[in-house]
Amino acid sequence: MGHDHHHDHAVDDDGNALLTSSQRYKDTIRVTVIGSIVDFLLGIAKIVVGFIAQSQALVADGVHSLSDLVTDVAVLYAAKHSHQEADEEHPYGHGRIETVVTVGLGIALMGVSIGIMIDATHRLFNPNTLFEPGILALTVAIISVLAKEAIYQYTMMVARRYRSNMLKANAWHSRSDAISSIIVVIGIIGSMAGLIYLDSIAAIGVGIMIAKIGWDLAWHSVKELIDTGLEAERVKAIEKSILDVDGVETLHILRTRQIGADALVDVHIQVDSHISVSEAHYISEMVRGKLINEIEEVIDVMVHIDPEDDEDMPVIEKLPLRQEMMTKMETAWENVGEATKIEKITMHYLQGKIQIELLLPLAILHNAQPDAEKAVKQRFKQALANVEEITDVSIHYH
Repeated sequence: MGHDHHHDHAVDDDGNALLTSSQRYKDTIRVTVIGSIVDFLLGIAKIVVGFIAQSQALVADGVHSLSDLVTDVAVLYAAKHSHQEADEEHPYGHGRIETVVTVGLGIALMGVSIGIMIDATHRLFNPNTLFEPGILALTVAIISVLAKEAIYQYTMMVARRYRSNMLKANAWHSRSDAISSIIVVIGIIGSMAGLIYLDSIAAIGVGIMIAKIGWDLAWHSVKELIDTGLEAERVKAIEKSILDVDGVETLHILRTRQIGADALVDVHIQVDSHISVSEAHYISEMVRGKLINEIEEVIDVMVHIDPEDDEDMPVIEKLPLRQEMMTKMETAWENVGEATKIEKITMHYLQGKIQIELLLPLAILHNAQPDAEKAVKQRFKQALANVEEITDVSIHYH
């Protein structure tokens, strides 16, 4: 998938950096091409032998194998395009192409299963259409079962390695072909033994199973397209990882979404309201790095810093920004002598109001009365009492 710039690069035994994204692309292409070659050869073999051995089911099974070729081509297309880097039009990459194709594959699986069930039901009610093929048809059907199961296992192995729902869908396509070949095997053995209904009943049962697989895959991907979050246990793991970072007091508004095999996270973290901007930013960077390293599917995190829990806070009235506040304060304290000596003013926007911290030189307390410190604070407090946005004034000396 296209997020090379987000992924930490994997390192092989020689210490060379491997691009996991391009490796994923190559493996997806390889497994799909091998599968499509097998589909093509099996499809042709089953149709030819089906005609020779007069096995209606084997011909139908051959058509099923060839229909898998269509889905193989769709997977190759999606793998090529979802692998592209993020660009201006698609800042989050192209991973969702894989998701859309997975929906299509799921629907195709459901279609195949309905076809199998209709065909089997039709044969049940028309005994004269039940076939009596022989050993040649049986051999090809058994070869098909083994070949398609092997392709299923191989595709599934790659799908699990890269957490690719699209490859899982295609693997189940291969297994559905293997299953429909098992039906043919059961049917051929049954008809050779005189139990001509056996294959049709088995076909209906298997059709239902394939439909369920198709539905699950399609539904999962549709949910991803409408930005359904990660499963509850993954969200819990993300929460725990964030809260383990020193400096994070609590978190709220944690949102996740998937793009193909990857996930994005948005979170609001609450930090001490009086730490510096740079410390708060550093804490947020630690949260981001930790999640990307610890939670396998997470490739990017947007961290919002809160100095207080703003979830239950009333909507903050529009407070003035620094320039406007300075004008108000300077007007208010113009008669306070010490105001000319202020070296630094810090404003804390908390609980819908502003707390003011003033830094004054220690020198102004020299040679003054013993309680000068108190008197200075009192003068500033009185001067600022009429500035409604201010809740508290504290004074520090250095």
